[in-house]
Amino acid sequence: MKFKILTTAALLFTLGVAVPVRAENPDHVRQLLETNLCSGCDLSGADLKGAHLIGADLRGANLAGADLSNANLEGADLTGANLQDAVMISSFLNSADLKSANLTGVDLTEANLIHADLQGADLTDADLSGVTLLETDLQPELINQ
Repeated sequence: MKFKILTTAALLFTLGVAVPVRAENPDHVRQLLETNLCSGCDLSGADLKGAHLIGADLRGANLAGADLSNANLEGADLTGANLQDAVMISSFLNSADLKSANLTGVDLTEANLIHADLQGADLTDADLSGVTLLETDLQPELINQ
């Protein structure tokens, strides 16, 4: 009897560990990709690699842990967005509005931030390796590289 219980517990534990946790709201992801409008959406953990989000309205959106590598966010409004621990390697953020955004721990390696507005953004522990910051309004609250 004990063997059955242990076997069942081990199987359930293995299944629980193997199932990936996805926090984003699939309807919000679809809305963003179809309309470019997703203010306040839950996109945490979303896979948005290479997405074309030019001029997207993402004000106050939760993009924590999202993968936006190689995404085109030119002119996007990310005012007050939560991008904590997001992966934004080689993202194109020219003329993007990132005022008061939470960029804590974000990976912006090789990203383009030409003419971007980062006033009041929190860049604590952000990886800014190879970032292009030409004519960028960089007055973030915290920079700790």
